Amino acid sequence: MPNDVLFMGPIEVSSILFRADLLCRPVSLKSSRIFDYSVNSYKYSCLSADTTSTVAVAVTVSQDSSSITFSNSLLSFDLLKSNGYIRDLVYQNTSLLGTATSTSGNLYTDFPGKAFALVGNPTYQIVSGRNWAGVILTDNDTSTSSVVQRYWFLRDGETGLHSFLRLAYFNDTPLPDTLSEVRTMFRPNPAQSLWTYLVTNEEQWAPAPSAEALASEVQVQDATWYLGLTPQDQYVLQESDYWTKYTFADNQTNKAHGLVANIPDGTTLGAWWVGNQRDTGYGGPAHLDLMVDGIIYNKLSSSHGGAISPNVTNGFDRTFGPQFLYFNHGHSASLQSLLKDAEQYADPSWNAAFYDEISTYVPGYYATKRRGEFRAQLSVPRGASDVTAVLAANGVDFQASAEVPSAFQYWQTNIKNGEIDLKRVREGRIFGEFIEDDIVVKAGRVTSIRGTWKQDTAGRELWRIGTPDKTSGEFRNGWERDDTHPRAPHKYRIFWGAWDFPTQFPNGVNFTVGKSKEATDFNYIHWARYGPTYTRNDTVTNINNWQINFDLSQTPPKHSSATLTILLAAAYTTAGNTHLSQGAYPSFDFLTYVNDNSSGLSWTIGPDQSSSCGVRSAISCTTLSKKFTFPGTWLRKGHNKLVLSLPFNSPIYVQYDAIRLELE
Repeated sequence: MPNDVLFMGPIEVSSILFRADLLCRPVSLKSSRIFDYSVNSYKYSCLSADTTSTVAVAVTVSQDSSSITFSNSLLSFDLLKSNGYIRDLVYQNTSLLGTATSTSGNLYTDFPGKAFALVGNPTYQIVSGRNWAGVILTDNDTSTSSVVQRYWFLRDGETGLHSFLRLAYFNDTPLPDTLSEVRTMFRPNPAQSLWTYLVTNEEQWAPAPSAEALASEVQVQDATWYLGLTPQDQYVLQESDYWTKYTFADNQTNKAHGLVANIPDGTTLGAWWVGNQRDTGYGGPAHLDLMVDGIIYNKLSSSHGGAISPNVTNGFDRTFGPQFLYFNHGHSASLQSLLKDAEQYADPSWNAAFYDEISTYVPGYYATKRRGEFRAQLSVPRGASDVTAVLAANGVDFQASAEVPSAFQYWQTNIKNGEIDLKRVREGRIFGEFIEDDIVVKAGRVTSIRGTWKQDTAGRELWRIGTPDKTSGEFRNGWERDDTHPRAPHKYRIFWGAWDFPTQFPNGVNFTVGKSKEATDFNYIHWARYGPTYTRNDTVTNINNWQINFDLSQTPPKHSSATLTILLAAAYTTAGNTHLSQGAYPSFDFLTYVNDNSSGLSWTIGPDQSSSCGVRSAISCTTLSKKFTFPGTWLRKGHNKLVLSLPFNSPIYVQYDAIRLELE
């Protein structure tokens, strides 16, 4: 199954830093002929091909009554004075956005929520330095006292744009909405789009559906379509019969995502949003969001995946960024090589000196002098793997970091030997997900702690189902591959209706510990009802109860205590992602029955815990947990059962992370 190369041939990825006709070599740091560029700790002297003198190519700025044009030797774009949209973005003599029509053919920021808006005709300030130029656009909404400032910077010799966004609110009257969704979008004109591949990360990419396939599509859900009427379309052949933007979502550990085009002259182009700094976001590393669907999304805040959005009250003042919109190319280059080139800039230390230089123009950006380093040595439980440490708002679950709107967040994934080292951490009071409260990081210093992660236990473990990794991926239709298509995507990424639960589980889920297999006998979503879908006209309702069977070799002691821990990767109520009490089931009681006890162990899941996870092609959203303690005498020697029960015929579901039963 090929998944590495799109176009064969030598890779010639262009340099981000220098003109193609310059020869660059490392020189002594004491040399007076040094440009303000740094790569791999070297500084470079750049010589023209036909002379020994140094060359500096300035960023040029020109304007007329309607637009401002920025350009260096590699890249140029126009910024409209009327709304701050960027268009006519040209790289490698190619228009990357196409002709602007309405919002298509533009690079712009918008606010689907009601907290902030662009009021039109923003004021603008052009700023510049020795080898860079930028613009600050300000929208003052006098009707609400809100402020939106957009920042764009272009450096000499770079093939990309640096972006910041500041949102502020100064009014004693709270806004009618949370911050909700804030996004900056690279949105090519689809009628003229040269982009033929969608890239979420190294593993998840596919051909973009053709215009013919989209013209024949059949809608099966919001933003989800059946494309099987055009079976020869490359997306259908390689990826799936179903098309949705949710297929290409990812969490905040994503380094770069974007679009790739194969130009007729043999050049391969890439356009990438690079997450070089993530500390101004909300929700932590597991927060799920859209990445690319023909548009490249830079999501700064959203409630997707059930994430909490901050309330906007008097004094709210948040600067998001920086992020980097990067363009690269290579002759017959592979998609993977262009992505890897982009991912190298997903480093908070990259371009730090430049960001320090422009920080006087960007209120809310913390320059190096206001950052420190955090180190920890963590003793982890035996057998722990894929350990992640998170620094976020003090005393708040990192998933809910938006409850402290001024909070920053940092994380390190795949920790080895318990060693944690986070650089460029903003000064202030934070806590660790492993969990340690009241850690104070001081600017310009290294803060070190030692900690012991004690195994969570409530006695002898009788059994567990699933891996406590905050996902439902280990269960059927989760990480499982769709081998009917060459790209073999993980099944959870495809429209849920492609995996017909009543057909796969004709007798429902009846799982026996020690005999059944998680990957085949336990579904990634526990539906209270299923259907209709594109291939199923009816609704199946007798599936709300799942049974777990297990045997005990002896009767539990008379005064023993049993603990049942249920970890959910997600839960859906009719509140969806809104956290509002809406629909017939904004809350519901999730019940667990032990053997013949008629009173179920009850867990009420509310609207603020809801996420539209599984139906939007995800296996991890807002994660939840609950511990139930009950008398050990409810259990017995020999056969036992638990029944996990959702309200009958209700439009809700849960996704399990792991379940464990202990006895003490």
